[in-house]
Amino acid sequence: MIELTTLPNGLRVVTENMPGLASATIGIWVTAGGRHERLEQNGIAHFLEHMAFKGTKTRSALQIAESIEDVGGYINAYTSREMTAYYARVLAEDVPLALDVISDIVLNPVFDPREIEVERHVILQEIGQSMDTPDDIIFDWLQEAAYPDQAMGRTILGPAEKVASFGRPDLSGFVSEHYGPNEMILSAAGAVDHDQIVRAAEQIFGHLSRVIVPGSQSATWQGRERREIKQLEQAHFALGLEGPAYANQDLYTAQVYTTALGGGMSSRLFQKIREERGLCYTIFAQAGAYEDTGMITVYAGTSAEEIGALAGLTIDELKRAADDMSEAEVARARAQMKAGMLMGLESASGRAERMARNLAIWGRVPGIEESAEKIDAVTRDKVRDFAGRLAGEGRSALALYGPVSAAPELGELRRRLAA
Repeated sequence: MIELTTLPNGLRVVTENMPGLASATIGIWVTAGGRHERLEQNGIAHFLEHMAFKGTKTRSALQIAESIEDVGGYINAYTSREMTAYYARVLAEDVPLALDVISDIVLNPVFDPREIEVERHVILQEIGQSMDTPDDIIFDWLQEAAYPDQAMGRTILGPAEKVASFGRPDLSGFVSEHYGPNEMILSAAGAVDHDQIVRAAEQIFGHLSRVIVPGSQSATWQGRERREIKQLEQAHFALGLEGPAYANQDLYTAQVYTTALGGGMSSRLFQKIREERGLCYTIFAQAGAYEDTGMITVYAGTSAEEIGALAGLTIDELKRAADDMSEAEVARARAQMKAGMLMGLESASGRAERMARNLAIWGRVPGIEESAEKIDAVTRDKVRDFAGRLAGEGRSALALYGPVSAAPELGELRRRLAA
C-alpha cells in the first residue's frame, strides 16, 4: 500500500511496503535539474550531484561509501532535466542508516575546495567521454536543435568552460535556491515502515524552511538541424518531433505509437529498415515528456552510403502509420507497455522512483490499474489520428554525426513528411 505524508514545511514522504522483500530502496528526489539552471549555471546541478558524495560535516567521501557498502548496500545518484535523485538500496535493518547517509549528503555537503578540484577533473573526463560516444552526445545535440538558446536545450553535463569555472559559491548558491523541503520528495519502497520513516524525516528535515524557487524558463519548440561531420565508422541519425507534455491527453497515445513504430524487434522501423533492407544494426523510437513539452525521437546508426535511404524510409514509416497502423500492432504495443511497467515495479528501486516522479508531476501517485486503463484506452484510431497530426504539423528537429555530408537536410525531410 502506498502511503503519503506531507510535513508542515512541505517535505513529502511517500512509501510503499512490499511484502516478502528483505531489502528496500530509499532516496531523496529534488525537483531541480538542468532546466532550472540559468545560463551561467549550466552544469551546476550535475556538479552538485557529484559533490554530494565528496564529504559532509561528519563523513569523508570514503566514509560515505563505506557506511553503505559495509552493510552490503548500494548508493548512487543521477541528474535529469527536471530532477536530481540521491538514493540507496539496503537490507531492511539498514534503512535508518541509509536515510541518515542520504540526508547527510543532501543537507550537509562541505564543498571542500580540494574535492571540488578533484571532481571538476572527473566531470571534465565525463564530458570528454560523452564526446567520444556518438550515440550518446547526439541526443544532447538533438535537444539543443529542438530547443535552441533555452534551458531545456542545454546539456545536463554543461559545457567544459563553465564546469572549469564553478566554485564553492556556485554550488552553495544553487542549493540555497532549490534544495528546500518543499522541493524534496523522500521516497522509499520495499521492506519499509511508513510511520518510522515519517518520524525520522521529522527529526532530520523538520527544522528546514521552505524556499521560494525561481521560475524555470518555459520550453518553446523551434526545431533546427545540427550536423557534425567527422570520420567515424557510422553515420548517426537522430530525428525529433514535438510530442505531448505530461498533462497532455495524447501522452499515452504517443507512447503506444512510438512503441509500435520502433519499440522492439517486431516494430515497423526495425522490420522495414533493419530486417528487410539491412540498413542499420540499431534503430528505435521513444517518447519523452516534460512539464510543458515533449519529444518523440527516432535514432539509428548506418553507413555513409545508406544515410539517405535510411532517413527517407524513416519518414515514410512515420507517414504510413497514419494510414495503416493495424489493430494487432496497437494491441502488441499496449501489451509491451503494460508488461514493461509491471516488470519495472518488481524492484523496490523502480517503485521508489515511480512514486517520486509521479508526485513531482501530478502531486499524487496513480495506481497501477489507473495507468493500465489509460494504456488500454489507446485505440488504433487514436494512434492513426496522432500519427497523422504529427506528420502534418511537421514540427521536427534533426541531429547528424559522423560521415553525414550526404544526409538529406531537415527541410527536405519536412517536405517529404508533409507530402
